[in-house]
Amino acid sequence: MRTEGPGPAGGRRWTPLTAANAGLAFGLELALIAALCAWGFETGPDLAARLLLGIGAPALAATVWGLFLAAGGPRFRLPLAAEIALKPLVLLAGALALHATGRTALAVVYAVLVLVSVTVEYGTRRRPPRRRSGRP
Repeated sequence: MRTEGPGPAGGRRWTPLTAANAGLAFGLELALIAALCAWGFETGPDLAARLLLGIGAPALAATVWGLFLAAGGPRFRLPLAAEIALKPLVLLAGALALHATGRTALAVVYAVLVLVSVTVEYGTRRRPPRRRSGRP
């Protein structure tokens, strides 16, 4: 099965590996929101700061994700190199949040899964065929 739509699924031939990775990627996105939320609610010095961080940090991450990285087609397309750089940076913010709240082992597991998922996602992407110059 091949999908031709925008986003990471566009132009991809689905295999059991890419389908499993899509599920893993979605789980990592949800874990990012949860980790940022937990970090925010545990970090602030008072209730107002905890509310701002606990709601604001996940909202900011979700906004960046929706604008530039959404699998169903982001609002603004980035060049592939920028997308490959931004995706792990945003997801690894979840690992930093987990580490900052004292969940270091979980942060390491999460970071490894992020790196594996991004590697599989962009390593299995189909490249467009090269055009031969000088031939019809």
